[in-house]
Amino acid sequence: MNRIPMRSVGDLAVLSVLSLLAVAGYETSFGDADFLLAAIGGLIVGTAAAVVGTLFRLGVLTTVLVGFAAYFLLGTPFTMPDQGILVVLPSLASLAGLALGAVYGWADIVTIGTPVEAPYYVAAVPYVATWVVSLVGGMLALRWLPSRRSPLRAAVLLIGPVVLYISGILLGTDEAYLAAVRGIAFAVIALVWLAWRRSGTIETAGTPDRRLAVRRLGGASAVVAGAVAVGAVAGLAWAPAASDRFVLRDEVVPPFDAREFPSPLAGFRNYTKDLVEEPVFTVSGLEPGDQIRLASMDAYSGRLWTVAGPEEAADGGYAIVGETLPQPSLADLGSERTIEVDVLAYDDVWVPTVGYGERLRLLDADTAARAGDLRYSADTGTAVLTSGLGEGAHYELTARMQREPDDDALVDVPVANVDLPSVQNVPDVVTAKAEEYVGDAASAIEQIRAIEQGLKTNGFLSHGLASDAVASRAGHGADRLIELFTRSEMVGDEEQYAAAMALMVREHLGYPARVVMGFAPEISEGQDEVEVLGGDVTAWVEVPFEGVGWVSFRPTPDQVDVPQEQTPKPKSEPQPQVRQPPRNESVEDDLLSTVEIDDTDDDDRDRPFQIPGWVWVLAGSIGIPLAIVFLPMLVVSLIKASRRKRRLAAGADRSAAGAWDELVDRYAELGFEPPTIGSRRQIAAALERQAVEQGLADPARQLAPLAVDVDDDVFSGAQVADETVERRWSEADAAAAAIASAAGGIRRFVSRYRLSRRARATRRAERRAGRRDAR
Repeated sequence: MNRIPMRSVGDLAVLSVLSLLAVAGYETSFGDADFLLAAIGGLIVGTAAAVVGTLFRLGVLTTVLVGFAAYFLLGTPFTMPDQGILVVLPSLASLAGLALGAVYGWADIVTIGTPVEAPYYVAAVPYVATWVVSLVGGMLALRWLPSRRSPLRAAVLLIGPVVLYISGILLGTDEAYLAAVRGIAFAVIALVWLAWRRSGTIETAGTPDRRLAVRRLGGASAVVAGAVAVGAVAGLAWAPAASDRFVLRDEVVPPFDAREFPSPLAGFRNYTKDLVEEPVFTVSGLEPGDQIRLASMDAYSGRLWTVAGPEEAADGGYAIVGETLPQPSLADLGSERTIEVDVLAYDDVWVPTVGYGERLRLLDADTAARAGDLRYSADTGTAVLTSGLGEGAHYELTARMQREPDDDALVDVPVANVDLPSVQNVPDVVTAKAEEYVGDAASAIEQIRAIEQGLKTNGFLSHGLASDAVASRAGHGADRLIELFTRSEMVGDEEQYAAAMALMVREHLGYPARVVMGFAPEISEGQDEVEVLGGDVTAWVEVPFEGVGWVSFRPTPDQVDVPQEQTPKPKSEPQPQVRQPPRNESVEDDLLSTVEIDDTDDDDRDRPFQIPGWVWVLAGSIGIPLAIVFLPMLVVSLIKASRRKRRLAAGADRSAAGAWDELVDRYAELGFEPPTIGSRRQIAAALERQAVEQGLADPARQLAPLAVDVDDDVFSGAQVADETVERRWSEADAAAAAIASAAGGIRRFVSRYRLSRRARATRRAERRAGRRDAR
């Protein structure tokens, strides 16, 4: 077993500290320091794998395989303890999450709204980042750096932490996390370490004047201090503003496009006709006057009001979120609500909410398993579950309500400048009616109220039901709005009036406006749970005011008694009656035959036995960790078997020598250090000395006689008999088994992962020796 020098321990410590400073930049994405547990876990696991590989003299490939095994076996408690078995043991879900996070987490983290809390595997991103840096950096510090200690090689070790530092910037947000403090600390530690490495190199070189080394170390320290001072001043003077900071999330368009789903407003009449008396969901925690928000639509094509695409939305559209929801950029928030929703007959992708959400928890198992499908738009306060929200879903929402001041307080408040997609194909009659309703109104709030009152007082309400006095056609396309304003009486429901008012405000006044669809159930004071019916569906208009937020307007009239148009009824003319032929009820019995129908499901007939799901989960939870542990062992065993077969198949004298090489390789794989250059007797003596030091003298005494016999076989010049070759291999196998038995179970187990590269090292050493002799 190798020993790790204290200088290398110091290198590992510096590497770990720099990595922690670098990964701290992820704080702006995750919103708190919880991700540090995963980052520290990655450092521990990666460094431990590098140390184990060095202590037990494992090859680079074997060390990497050990690192992979440790990554999966030990990563669960650091990244996703909720998915583990008893928190610490890996499960099928946690193993899959560690794999998915390493591959897809990097893309998810720049499309998820901050703070990043979903999907469940996203914590694997800082874990795998620090794991890679510590594993690769640890192997370089323990294997490559000690062979030639130079500042240039030490600088190579800094590449990993520097890349990690840059990733913290690119994956973060516009707001940097302790940028000056972290940057200065990183630079000081890195430069001082390089200076210490430089001084250590001078001292190792044996310079006679130690004062020169001290002088150089002092000079290096002065340079470091100067560089830090200049960097600090320059950083404070020329640090980019938050808006100029380059981060990947500003360059990546979220993959979700709400236009892939039908416009919610297009299905308005489905609630007023088919689900009017049907409970769609129940809500607890509401207060009188609260309205449930379903979707906000801010784009009009001439056919439909729809949700803007991600390239048109002011806030970038709907982003993946966790339990914590991002806050709106424009809102004056007041009282808090905590509601619980149980979904009944409702079946759509839009998640019913109130106000502007702060935290959303999916409580039922089925919906919680699809938490990665949740998207949220902070500025509209609406959420989408792309896989659909159906019966049985249960969730809890904590939100704050928008304060809406009275009109007197808004007289001098301008409408906020919010970029919305332009409306298209707006009928001229809509603009003409808006001009008529606005009249001489001066302020923005007075103009918008004038349009609202004009629709409310001049129109009539009708959902197009059979019980309504006048028919009302569904839809809110250009043709339907023309019909709304050109009939003798305006007749429609919330769908038409909200669509018309939003277009009036947008097209005539030039103010941003959007249509919101939701539910307005009747809520009594102190009522704990409210049953929301399909007939409670409604729609309204929202317009943003500077410093206030989106103020709601409800243009739908309350009056339903539409004046009847006096139209003459056509007279009916009697038609001659025609005698119908008699109906033949007879059926020929002999044309009918009895058919037996087999109700058995075809899938059940094809699959007489089905393996329960829990068996697959158990098999995966146990089988995958076992595969991680034993598959590398199997690969190494196959390589060793191929090596042994190749040596056995060589010529007689070479096969006898191969028996000795096989024995020496077995010693090396048990942790001994055979000389790369030397005769068989010298190698036997060196291995015997090491065995005596480790208390394994008796098994090693078989080496010297076997070395003498193999030398005689190789150098005698006589043909080596097959019986002799077999005897040499039997003696070598017996000697290898004896030393393996004496070494103990742990060393035998580790040796199964080791693959001796002694032959290759011997050839390299002989070539170096030949070059030295030539010089």
